[in-house]
Amino acid sequence: MKNSFSDLNYDELLTKQEELKRQYREARFNKVIGHLENPLELRTLKRSMARVNTIIHEYKLRIRGGDE
Repeated sequence: MKNSFSDLNYDELLTKQEELKRQYREARFNKVIGHLENPLELRTLKRSMARVNTIIHEYKLRIRGGDE
């Protein structure tokens, strides 16, 4: 899972970023309610969001190839 984001282009990364934010918000809500099945899910979602944000930032700095 760590390297699965590096294959995506800029537009796909933005879509993935929104999807991960939505999943994290839902997991946080479920944790408060008490229905979170896997408590480690929050940590893995946060780390995935950080990976996606890092790659998006690299595109903005033109470290990664391609146009925005």
